[in-house]
Amino acid sequence: MSTPLRTPAAVPDPVPAATATATATAAAAGGQHRGLLPVMLAATFMTALDVFIVNVALPSLQADLGAGEAAAQWTVAGFGLALAAGLVTAGRLGDRYGRRRVFALGLALFTAASAACGLAPAAGALVAARVAQGASAALMGPQVLAVLRTAFTGAAQARAFAMYGLTMGVGAVLGQLVGGLLIRADLLGLGWRNCFLINPPVGLATLALVRRTVPESRAPQRPGLDPGGVALLTAGLTALVLPLIQGRETGWPLWTRLSLGASAVLLALFGAHQHRRRDRDPLVDTRLFRERAFTVGILAQLAFWLGQASFFLVLALYLQQGRGLDALGSGLLFVSIGTGYLVTSTTAHLVAERLGCQAIALGAVLMAAGLVLLELTARGIGTTGGVWWLAPALFLDGIGMGLVIAPVTATVLAGVAPRLAGSAAGVIATVQQVGGALGIALIGLLFYGAGGAVSGFGHSVAALAVLELVLAGLVQLLPRRTA
Repeated sequence: MSTPLRTPAAVPDPVPAATATATATAAAAGGQHRGLLPVMLAATFMTALDVFIVNVALPSLQADLGAGEAAAQWTVAGFGLALAAGLVTAGRLGDRYGRRRVFALGLALFTAASAACGLAPAAGALVAARVAQGASAALMGPQVLAVLRTAFTGAAQARAFAMYGLTMGVGAVLGQLVGGLLIRADLLGLGWRNCFLINPPVGLATLALVRRTVPESRAPQRPGLDPGGVALLTAGLTALVLPLIQGRETGWPLWTRLSLGASAVLLALFGAHQHRRRDRDPLVDTRLFRERAFTVGILAQLAFWLGQASFFLVLALYLQQGRGLDALGSGLLFVSIGTGYLVTSTTAHLVAERLGCQAIALGAVLMAAGLVLLELTARGIGTTGGVWWLAPALFLDGIGMGLVIAPVTATVLAGVAPRLAGSAAGVIATVQQVGGALGIALIGLLFYGAGGAVSGFGHSVAALAVLELVLAGLVQLLPRRTA
């Protein structure tokens, strides 16, 4: 049985009657407005898709726009940097001004930025539009998690988080396949631009449904924005993520090391600043970390996302550079992961009801087993064997992935008081993005340092298998009945 949602003992939450009524109304609205979940998941899918789809489009857009390597790198890095730097702040904006309102604003801006990407006349305009797209995605992300946390309860909430995890995984896994299909189809002769222009019609249709389907919710009291905290956090995350994204390509020059050192100082100052403001509307309420489920759950999120983005990257590089597949061919092989993911992600909440947090550990162990099998298979087929022999290992990895994504997110949010939901959601989403960037940098060092795509893939997959076992170990530190 799953543990009922509760307010952490260390975070007093004397909710007045009016607030309780508002929360109950929101929960009821979540049941009455059947379109709520599809609206939230459509935005989630677009964001997840755009993180990965651009990798497929890079060669085509470079040739079309005459973009150099730096512009191509910033097309990817600009989105990720803006997304990571804005997530916690966006969570607070939702707490203060209303999560539906901020979500709708983010969705509208994301739709416009996607159109700007698809119509960009030059590389500089495309990079600017990608930064705007990432900032818009940051506005949406925390609101989705906070709305799911406040609009659904009990089993309905578990199902909602399961669908959220499914959507994130499918968007990530199918991003390369969808991009390859769009480029191959070359609709209206637009080529790579279709990878971005697919978003505006979906975004406009979703935006039209927001007011009718999404209940408004906000923190019981209008929290302040903490401009000092915003400045320290943005500067700290920028100083951390920027060299992680750019460092390897530029040979880790002095500025990247100085930037990483500065990020540690800035983030430490941010933590101290938040602790001092803990009774005056901090951006991140440090009392969240008094709850063991939240603290360990955040570390589990970090361990999981360290491996996710980096695995997709090294697999794509191995298939395309090491085995000579094109974007569509490698994207088709990604379907093996997606199939395994579909098998378990829709029922992960049922497994969590029986096993509690050990469902996450089970998923992590299955992922580790799949990665070990993948490394052994890749070694066995060498450079000439059929790549489809990799499909069973990828399928097993997808099965494990489906047991982790939704339960690990639900575990972190399970004990969070509704008034802190926005802050907690912002922390989770930021950890996901920063973990992805850090994983790409660290695993990328292994991959590129091995002297070839095939050998680099073997080294990387072995390291990722160890990381999944670390995740399984962290789960043992969670409260026993956390689900």
